[in-house]
Amino acid sequence: MTSIAEHIPGLMLVIFRIGGLMVFAPVLSSRAVPVRVRILLAFVIGFAVYPVLLSLGLVPMLQSGGGLWTLVPLVAMEILVGVAIGLLATLPLMAMRVGGQLAGQQMGLGFATFYDPNVEDDADLVGQLYYFVALVIFLSMSGLDIMFESLLHTFTNVPAAAMAFGEGVLALMLGMLLSAFEISLRVAAPVLAILFLQSIALGYVSRTVPQLNILSLGFPLRLILGFLVMFAGMTVIESVGLEALDDLFGMLRGWAAGHAVAPVE
Repeated sequence: MTSIAEHIPGLMLVIFRIGGLMVFAPVLSSRAVPVRVRILLAFVIGFAVYPVLLSLGLVPMLQSGGGLWTLVPLVAMEILVGVAIGLLATLPLMAMRVGGQLAGQQMGLGFATFYDPNVEDDADLVGQLYYFVALVIFLSMSGLDIMFESLLHTFTNVPAAAMAFGEGVLALMLGMLLSAFEISLRVAAPVLAILFLQSIALGYVSRTVPQLNILSLGFPLRLILGFLVMFAGMTVIESVGLEALDDLFGMLRGWAAGHAVAPVE
C-alpha cells in the first residue's frame, strides 16, 4: 500500500505541466481570466488525469527523501513543457495580429492605438480585428480541446520527471516562427499591395496636376481603399487562418505523440 504523501510529488509535476500551458495559451492567458481561476483549473484537471496517467505508468513514484530542492529542476522542466505547448498554440494568433498591425500602419491608423491589458502594450484597431478573427477560428476548430489533448499526449512520450527538450523542439520552434512570419505577410499582403499601387497612382497625379492637394486626398483615399480591400479579402484571411491553425494542430499532435525522451537519472 502506498500512502497519499507518496503521490504528492507526481501529482504536483502533472499540475505544474498543465499550469505552464496557461502562461501563453490563447484565452487562458488573457487578463480577463483571473489567476485564481487558472490555478484552480490546473488543479482540477491535474487531479482528474493523474489516476489515469499513474495507471499507465506515465507518472513515476518519486522518493521525497532528497527534500523539496530535488523537485525544483523537475518542476521547471514540467512548466517549460506546458509553456512550449501554449506558446506554439498562440503563435498563429499573434502572427495574424502582427499582419493586421502592418496593414493598419500603411492605412494611416498607426496613431489610432489603445492600451491592451492582455498583452500590456499598445494595440491598433486593425491588429485587434485580425486577432479576434483568428481567435474565433481557433475556438470554432475546438482549439482549446486540441491544445489540452496535445498536452496530455505529451505524457506518453515525455513522462513526468523526464528531460523533454532537444534539437527536435528547437527545430519545431524555429519552423513555427518562420511560419508565423509568413502568415503575417500573407494576411497583410492584399492591403499592402493595393496601397502601394495607390501611392504610385497618386505620384503620377501629383506630377500631372500639381495644383491638387495630394496630402488631403491621399489620407482618406488610403483609408477607404484599405478597408474595402480588408473586408473584401476577409474570406482569404479566414482561409489563411484555417490553414495556419490546421498546420499548428498537426504539429502539436505530431510533437506530442512522437517526441523522444531522455529520462532523468
